[in-house]
Amino acid sequence: MKLLSILGSTGSIGRNTLKIAEKFPERFKIKALAAKKNLALLVRQIDYFSPELAVVFDEENAVELKKLIPAGTGVEIMHGVAGYNAAATISGVDMVVTAMVGAAGLMPTLAAIDAGKDIALANKETLVMAGEIVIKKALEKDVKILPIDSEHSAIFQCIAGSRMEDLDRIFLTGSGGPFLNRSAEEFAEIKPEDALNHPIWQMGRKISVDSATMMNKGLEVLEAKSLFGVSHDKIEVLIQPQSVIHSMVSFKDGSVMAQLSIPDMKGAIAYAMSYPERLPLYQGLPDFAGIGALTFQKPDLERFPCLALAYEVCETGETLPAVLNAANEIAVEAFLSNRISFVKIPDLISETIDRHNVVTNPTLSDILEADGWARKIAGELI
Repeated sequence: MKLLSILGSTGSIGRNTLKIAEKFPERFKIKALAAKKNLALLVRQIDYFSPELAVVFDEENAVELKKLIPAGTGVEIMHGVAGYNAAATISGVDMVVTAMVGAAGLMPTLAAIDAGKDIALANKETLVMAGEIVIKKALEKDVKILPIDSEHSAIFQCIAGSRMEDLDRIFLTGSGGPFLNRSAEEFAEIKPEDALNHPIWQMGRKISVDSATMMNKGLEVLEAKSLFGVSHDKIEVLIQPQSVIHSMVSFKDGSVMAQLSIPDMKGAIAYAMSYPERLPLYQGLPDFAGIGALTFQKPDLERFPCLALAYEVCETGETLPAVLNAANEIAVEAFLSNRISFVKIPDLISETIDRHNVVTNPTLSDILEADGWARKIAGELI
């Protein structure tokens, strides 16, 4: 029996994690749930899984949650930073699923590692912002970091059983998002509802916009650099519109390994939860005959400048990835609230980056300061 704490239980990754736990009750028990403010869903999750601890964003939501939970449930309710850290470090938990959105996932993930918990990582921003610090701490604590992102799970599966010194190249694939075939002249007319309408994947609002700008691929390059210990020039992004090949790796003898499956996050989540075993999900196979062909193309960096920005930032490193990530979060939220246009997202990120004085060999404090600085500057620019 593996005891789990789920940070971000009401989001897409959190919900799918709980579906797997529900399907295999003899394998997994939920000890802590942490959400933001979706109280209706969190109450249902508490009722079904009976965790010891439930956490929400602020005191107001914590008070309301206590009113919604039937008397005698026995679950402890906490809120805020202290609550998220408590969920990340709760005694007895074997694995923490970090599915919080954005930079908010960094500190709870570090707290979980400090407490010796294995990490099932869906919060890519943790490694984007502070990859070197996080990986070093995980090694010191003998903690496993198992990727949940479909691309990084695919890479992890492709290199399993191989020597890292034999690895030559990583190919991060992506669907290309909802605007892959839209002309650049039409980008100025894109509305939030257009960006949220992904043709293949069902995702949260922020990551859906990141997919539309292709910033998600840029963040994944930064994540892969830290997670697999390779230089940025060994990571190539390829568009794979059918979303069947989730990533590939090549080796120095010319061999290429690819991981294929239907576009459903439960496969990657389950692999992280049960590693090194594979759970009998029986989700079905891609319809290879129906697909007919698997195609690839290079991303257009002029139409999708966010990806180009991420590659530039990846080359520099230091505090710049934290600035990129923070500015992107502010820009995406501004776009979703109709305060800036779609084409202004990369402009806002680029101008914030240009204003930053890079700190070399940054400490965690330096990274957090850069994050806060970038949010302030991006907000002022808006």
